[in-house]
Amino acid sequence: MTESAIKGKITEDMKEAMRAHDKERLATIRLILAALKQREVDERITLTDENVLSILDKMLKQRRESIAQYQAGNRPDLVQQEEKEIQVIQQYLPTQLSDSEINALIDAAIQESNAASMRDMGKVMGILKPKLQGRADIAAVSAKIKERLPA
Repeated sequence: MTESAIKGKITEDMKEAMRAHDKERLATIRLILAALKQREVDERITLTDENVLSILDKMLKQRRESIAQYQAGNRPDLVQQEEKEIQVIQQYLPTQLSDSEINALIDAAIQESNAASMRDMGKVMGILKPKLQGRADIAAVSAKIKERLPA
């Protein structure tokens, strides 16, 4: 397996942020690199682009959940910090899919898997997950599938 091109770009951006003395961006990039390194060490693997996208997706989800908690706790300062981190993380993800593109992929996956009920949800997600990795919020896609499949 070859090393991730995305990881290389993140490393280059870290050097750039250091030269520009952009402390906020640098801090977020270091968080990303720490998460990547942690996964490499824990699993003793060299990360591929797919692995990196998976980690970045997870980081985005964590930040979105944190924002909800901070808003509930009336902490706009922390909400703003998380939003800045989301902006930096999103720079390394592929372009997000539109609702119509996501709906088309869901329809195709339902047909491909011959899904007839909620029992087939796993089959549909199995087809969609690789196509949507880093390009859509998987939880939102899951909710859309649940709307389409009868119980």
